[in-house]
Amino acid sequence: MKIKAVVLNAIGAKPPFAVSKPLVVEQVELAAPGPGEILVRIGAAGLCHSDLSVINGDRPRPMPMALGHEAAGVVEQLGDGVDDLRRGDHVVLVFVPSCGHCGPCAEGRPALCEPGAAANGAGTLLSGARRLTRNGEVINHHLGCSAFAEYATVSRRSAVKIDPELPLDKAALFGCAVLTGVGAVVNTAQARAGASVAVIGLGGVGLASLLGARVAGARHIIAVDLSDAKLDLAKSLGATHAFNAGNADSPERIREVTAGGVEYAFELAGSVRALDLAYKITRRGGTTVTAGLPPPTATFPLPAVNLVAEERTVKGSYIGTC
Repeated sequence: MKIKAVVLNAIGAKPPFAVSKPLVVEQVELAAPGPGEILVRIGAAGLCHSDLSVINGDRPRPMPMALGHEAAGVVEQLGDGVDDLRRGDHVVLVFVPSCGHCGPCAEGRPALCEPGAAANGAGTLLSGARRLTRNGEVINHHLGCSAFAEYATVSRRSAVKIDPELPLDKAALFGCAVLTGVGAVVNTAQARAGASVAVIGLGGVGLASLLGARVAGARHIIAVDLSDAKLDLAKSLGATHAFNAGNADSPERIREVTAGGVEYAFELAGSVRALDLAYKITRRGGTTVTAGLPPPTATFPLPAVNLVAEERTVKGSYIGTC
């Protein structure tokens, strides 16, 4: 079938993108779902910083590629072997399909699925197939979804059935921002009620983490960002304190207001500078969690002595450690 999709033909475009125009809405051909796959009519898709990371080359992927990975829609067609969904079911797309058989999947860690990660890196569906073409030229899939489009053919393992009463524009956020942000607090850190929490980076994932901290019953919720507008938004969503990361005295002030630092600090900006700040404001015996995705060459010089002497914990969180 012919559909419209947003296609990235080359990485490394220079901002402003309104001038360089790296993305093009094109008519492409989408093949019917193969075995274990489904056709989804996209109802809503969110723009995530991970999409930008592909455009600017921070996350190298094979080109050309149809972008978009945070989405929800309605099942239109079922491939052979798919017997647990029906046409008309509402689904949220998941950007790492889980095979269910590899080591991490068998351990209950589907976010680390090895075939899923390999397929994402290669620009294919979980099966290794590509279902998008343009005048005979193969187009790669973005994280098994390619959801900036009218329709998407995806692996059944890339979709989660949801309540049809949930509006699709809200459901789409559960495919990445909400899942990643809330999951980092509730699943990865397992933040306890009454604890002090800092959220560094107030994009969609960071704001979701803030809400996750509220759900977890945190006593202090410290919002940190470079944008005063985002800090104001965070306070309206329940942050008890807000600090601009651009102020040199912010780390000291955070430690003062929390009597030595927070018990849980979450880095959600994809920045080594933000991770360094998160580590500095974590108290003795506390946990620093990073769920941001910096450029692949970025490194973080971890202070080893206080990691041991202060019994610190540093954890990575991917897809909310689902």
